[in-house]
Amino acid sequence: MCNGPAQHPARPEEVAALASRRGFLKAAAGTAALAGAGGALAAPARAADDHGDHGDQRIPVRRISIQLYTVRDILSQDVDLTLSTLRDIGYRNVETAGAPAGLTVQEFREALDDHGLRATSAHIGIPQPFDAAAWRQSLRDARTLGATYVNHPYFGTDEDGPIRDAARYEALARDLDRAGRIARNHRIQFGYHNHHNEFLRMDDGSGRTGMDILLEETDPALVHFQLDLYWVWRGAHDPVDVIRAHPGRFRQFHVKDMGLDALFEDPGQGLIDFPRIFRQARRGGTVEFIVERDDAGTDPREPEDALETAEVGFDFLRGVRY
Repeated sequence: MCNGPAQHPARPEEVAALASRRGFLKAAAGTAALAGAGGALAAPARAADDHGDHGDQRIPVRRISIQLYTVRDILSQDVDLTLSTLRDIGYRNVETAGAPAGLTVQEFREALDDHGLRATSAHIGIPQPFDAAAWRQSLRDARTLGATYVNHPYFGTDEDGPIRDAARYEALARDLDRAGRIARNHRIQFGYHNHHNEFLRMDDGSGRTGMDILLEETDPALVHFQLDLYWVWRGAHDPVDVIRAHPGRFRQFHVKDMGLDALFEDPGQGLIDFPRIFRQARRGGTVEFIVERDDAGTDPREPEDALETAEVGFDFLRGVRY
């Protein structure tokens, strides 16, 4: 997480003007860049049930959310401005990653309520080593927020680099099941959020990846997966193949795009063929589409850029057909 020095909060009219102007320029530049790529980056082969670029399905507002990590810097500076802008853009749901600006969980819930937003989902890590009492407290916090889903946000590296020890992934799978069983008792659906390290092959010669182990050795009744579509591609896997191999396991998508440089891009402005993936939503069991960009607004001079990303992402999800 990158937090710059404190800035004067942007006024709502400034945020709106910046988002409109920069969004237009970024869309124009992105179109030119993609046209100039000349097919140098090949698109995945279409499967038999991929019916062209557009279908008749669309995503209703109630299934669109934003991971607040996207707007973390401006949120920490001005909670009310950020939440009111998200509501004005059209969001009704958010996914939390901790409470901002020193607020308690209850205070943040009240701020969300004040702006007509609901925290449908939360990123909360399970204790390692596993501690059932601490986990129950985390789940109580999630219930205070009003979350239906709680996702373990990260695994895959340690001080020595990427983890390629199958036994460690197997141990994590057991802990995920334990966490999911307790979460079910709190009326919360528990899941796991991937990055790219989970797609490395283990060092035992089995050919399995960490993601293979987690998907195969967790109980589908206890653990779902929040599939981060950008990180799947960075892990050299096709999200469509992952979904088809494990139907019903992917309750949520993180909709994060990839630029020509393989770095982050606003949703719909990069290389990822989202309609092709979204057509697998029914097979995957996916019910929520969550906008995210990890590096949005991290320039301390322009933290409001994150609100532009939020707007671009929302408009893309409302407009996309699949």
